[in-house]
Amino acid sequence: MLPLPQHTLSRCLPHFSPRSCTDIICCVLFFLFILGYIAVGILAWVYGDPKQVLYPRNSTGAYCGIGENKEKPYLLYFNIFSCVLNTNIIAIAQNGLKCPTPQVCVSSCPEASWTVEPRQFSQTVEQVFYAANRNFCLPGVPGNMQVLQSLQQELCPSFLLPSTPALGRCFPWTNSTVPELPGISNTSISQSISGLLDSLNARDISVKIFEDFAQSWYWILIALGLALVLSLLFILLLRLVAGPLVFVLIIGVLGVLAYGIYHCWEEYRVLRDKGASISQLGFTTNLSAYRNVQETWLAALIILAVLEGVLLLMLIFLRQRICIAIALLKEASRAVGYIMSTMFYPLVTFALLLVCIAYWAIIALFLATSGQPQYVFWAPNSSLPGCEKVPMNTSCDPMEQVNSSCPGLMCVFQGYQSTGLAQRSLFNLQIYAVLGLFWTINWVLALGQCVLAGAFASFYWAFHKPRDIPTFPLGSAFLRTLRYHTGSLAFGALILTLVQIARVILEYIDHKLRGAQNPLTRCILCCFKCCLWCLEKFIKFLNRNAYIMIAIYGKNFCVSAKNAFMLLMRNIVRVVVLDKVTDLLLFFGKLLVVGGVGVLSFFFFTGRIPSLGKTFENPQLNYYWLPIMVSILGAYLIASGFFSVFGMCVDTLFLCFLEDLERNDGSADRPYYMSKSLLKILGKKNKGTPGDKKRKK
Repeated sequence: MLPLPQHTLSRCLPHFSPRSCTDIICCVLFFLFILGYIAVGILAWVYGDPKQVLYPRNSTGAYCGIGENKEKPYLLYFNIFSCVLNTNIIAIAQNGLKCPTPQVCVSSCPEASWTVEPRQFSQTVEQVFYAANRNFCLPGVPGNMQVLQSLQQELCPSFLLPSTPALGRCFPWTNSTVPELPGISNTSISQSISGLLDSLNARDISVKIFEDFAQSWYWILIALGLALVLSLLFILLLRLVAGPLVFVLIIGVLGVLAYGIYHCWEEYRVLRDKGASISQLGFTTNLSAYRNVQETWLAALIILAVLEGVLLLMLIFLRQRICIAIALLKEASRAVGYIMSTMFYPLVTFALLLVCIAYWAIIALFLATSGQPQYVFWAPNSSLPGCEKVPMNTSCDPMEQVNSSCPGLMCVFQGYQSTGLAQRSLFNLQIYAVLGLFWTINWVLALGQCVLAGAFASFYWAFHKPRDIPTFPLGSAFLRTLRYHTGSLAFGALILTLVQIARVILEYIDHKLRGAQNPLTRCILCCFKCCLWCLEKFIKFLNRNAYIMIAIYGKNFCVSAKNAFMLLMRNIVRVVVLDKVTDLLLFFGKLLVVGGVGVLSFFFFTGRIPSLGKTFENPQLNYYWLPIMVSILGAYLIASGFFSVFGMCVDTLFLCFLEDLERNDGSADRPYYMSKSLLKILGKKNKGTPGDKKRKK
């Protein structure tokens, strides 16, 4: 068969239209924004210090677990009750778990209760602490110093409690014997320890969860593999069972509605015979009371009957369009079977999304911890003799030795300074980073949609399938999209990003004003949020179809969006029928995959499948629901990924089908590219194949 000339191909086969770069201005703007995003990351890297979040600090501001304290990963508070008795857990967390008491990095937390006895006051630090392997004094405390002097200057702790590490800090056990401390009751200490540990220390649960994952990870992988196989088989088998399955589901919906009508009639008849009427009940806020009046069931009966009638009329008058939808579903299944690589493209999208989210998280962490550390003079009691002339809370150098007659005077870490270029622009940089997060995520999603649309369009516009399908349709579509349409994708992603940012700002305002709102304000905010939600849904729908048209024709975003919208509006009934049939089918597929994996996981991990043998024996778990929930969640994500590709395939083939109907007439110059089943449903046929007229000449 001789090839058609380029102008003929462009006329009857839009996928072969010559392409050029689209939306160049937006492409340049997007690249400049990315360069600025990289600059923000570099600035955050230079000024940020995330170690303050990851590692605890001692009184001098040195990190525990790294550097000179590499062998001392835990932080010990000399008197932890000074922070837990006078504040709440929220305030502690916001202040980085800092307490007004000396803190020291230790290699291990204390394992037994101990208190300095009065007879030990005259002994040395070496005898009481170092010789007994109690290495909990501040660094540099000489061994020949008297214990009483070290306690007065708060260089060594006066008591120790059996503790367990949580978040890198030593927190006392809830059942530990607390020492007698002046002005503090044992009850308040126990309550404080219990509240702190309940909020922070999840060590036991974490260990049990880790043990469960270690025991069941391979079974979870098997469950996820089963979900993958079921999803793939469901999509590939649709070419054989799409028609019967759709009609079975429709009949099932009609049957459910019919049973609902019957049930409502029975309830209405019984209440009518009893004379239970809404006039006897009157108005009440107890909604359950309306179940006992006949008017409620009569209204439900009328609504269900109307729905039943509408569905029956749709089946009668829209049967051809339903058949077209079924044929397109079968064709989509064929397309996926010929281009199997598309089923795994969501992994590429997931990897790119992971990069975008991780980059933003790192930037946010570094920006939040930007600034130089500040150290100030601090003493446990500034009213003692010798402390009057000490400038408390003024800057100091922790590397210099403190020589003062003030007992317990130390140079301690206070926080990070808020001055400087990066700190003054911190809010603006965070806003820029959030905008970068939304824009890059939406661009990655747009890239995936356009690439898949290009691959499936190459399937539809191949006259002889699979012979005319390109060798690497997915790779060709990926390179073509990046080369020509990066700007168009950035344009569509930017529009969606601005709407999403507006929704975030509105949610923030609603959260801040929630306590001071009146009913009118709540109503206005609710209306605004509803309008923005609808706008976001519409833009997502428009962008999706615009990307398909971009993949087919190679036009810019605005032209593609307009053409897609007008094309869909000219075929609105077909759009609605196909959309609902596809949604019904994919919902059933997700229900089948997730429900099947969930039921099998439940019976297996709870040991309710007997006679499996030792090879397939269920593991002994602390929380059997944990692998079940992970398996269900993983199965849902896998099914959603596979079915999203299938949904994109259906939408692409549908737009190609509509374009095929409008552009071609079945002649040798303009043959239809749709499948024979679609031609048969429409009552059309090709009068020739591409190249017939050329051969006759």
